[in-house]
Amino acid sequence: MSLIKMVIQRLVIKRMNKKTSKVKLKLNDKYNLGFKMRSDPGLALPFGLDENVVREISKIKNEPKWMLEFRLKSYHLFVSKKMPSWGADLSKIDFSKIHYYIKSPDKNTKSWKNVSSEVKKTFDRIGIPRVEREYLSGVKAQYNSEVVYGSLLKQLKDQGVIFMSTDEAVQKHPDLVRKYIGTVIPPADNKFAALNSAVWSGGSFIYIPKGAKIEKPLQAYFRINAARMGQFERTLIIADEDSFTQYIEGCSAPMYSESSIHSAVVEIIVKKNARFRYTTVQNWYKNIYNLVTKRAYAYENATMEWIDGNIGSKVTMKYPAVYLLGKGAKGEVISLAVAKDGQHLDTGAKMVHLASNTSSNIISKSISKGSGRASYRGLVKVIGSAENVKSHINCDALLLDSKARTDTYPSMEIDNKRTNITHEATVSKVGQDQLFYLMSRGLSKQDASALIVNGFIEPVMRELPMEFAVELNQLINLEMEGSVG
Repeated sequence: MSLIKMVIQRLVIKRMNKKTSKVKLKLNDKYNLGFKMRSDPGLALPFGLDENVVREISKIKNEPKWMLEFRLKSYHLFVSKKMPSWGADLSKIDFSKIHYYIKSPDKNTKSWKNVSSEVKKTFDRIGIPRVEREYLSGVKAQYNSEVVYGSLLKQLKDQGVIFMSTDEAVQKHPDLVRKYIGTVIPPADNKFAALNSAVWSGGSFIYIPKGAKIEKPLQAYFRINAARMGQFERTLIIADEDSFTQYIEGCSAPMYSESSIHSAVVEIIVKKNARFRYTTVQNWYKNIYNLVTKRAYAYENATMEWIDGNIGSKVTMKYPAVYLLGKGAKGEVISLAVAKDGQHLDTGAKMVHLASNTSSNIISKSISKGSGRASYRGLVKVIGSAENVKSHINCDALLLDSKARTDTYPSMEIDNKRTNITHEATVSKVGQDQLFYLMSRGLSKQDASALIVNGFIEPVMRELPMEFAVELNQLINLEMEGSVG
């Protein structure tokens, strides 16, 4: 069953049963989303990046002058910034051997019938069309550099909800895009934020008007189909006052020996009394460098929740953040990282308390197998004027092999004494005595190992809101432990 099918079906089951179901995990050595499709690339810019490539991307998209200027400024920042000297090893990235833009011959269409047969086959295998009909308020499907399909329920359009590709939003809602883009994550934030700002393409633009409550999730799926490609989607979300929405994002890529880069930027503004849930299930093949910047601003009494599932990739560096800007704002990050042979997943969270009576919660689980390495890297910051702040961090790691590795790099900057900050961390191994006990009860070694992992993940499932318990469902199909679900 595909990633999207599993995620959405589990979502519906959760909502119907009103309780958290058990995690089921099976062993599977296959990467089921690694299929390749032969398709006409339409237009592929040559390898490498310079100012001319940036200008050409903007020209192809027929962008206004202000967006070209935004891109060019970002490109020069990218060139001037050094590679990160911390975290995972990025020394083998060769920016001169990457395609920064590959355009599908398909135009962005609202009719599934108008999508080309090869692209359609790709998303049919992933499960987009059926789950859209049955479970979603709207969907976007991106293939390489461009969104090729998008839809939104009519009743949501009538309420003033906007859900389209960010490229389309630049043309149709330039004032909104220009007002907010780069305000939460400026191009100067880090080298890869600058890179994305220079060459971004596709992604989702969402505006939820005041008071709108959307129960069915919005969905985006990002597929890299080409070798040696960079995918740089740009997602910008504005949740207006008193609104509620949830958004699900899935990602995958074929199996290639050459490295590719996925470097997205996600900016979210959650206004007064609004609540937004952003759930990611990324299941990359082991040739992908997954280098993503995600950040949200939460204003007075707003709630921002990140649910972050990371499987596969050669390297992942991703730390969803919430800046708590208004009194009573709440932030939460619940993450799971699974690292297998030759993989380093450096993940975590950032909570920055800039107002009084704010609260945050970080739950991080990681599983390492073979020579896999999983690292937690987090920050909790409380400024001096922020009183009555509460924050809790829980980091747990499970090692399945003697060569597996885990690291924890927590950072706390607390400038106000009237705070309540707690941090706990554990590291555990699958012991031979545990396996022996379970196997003596008739379980195979595989089933015994799976049961131990289930027990490790179960506390995370309990902590999740029932709608979100779904998203750990597909952290899976690895050489490591198959499926969490």
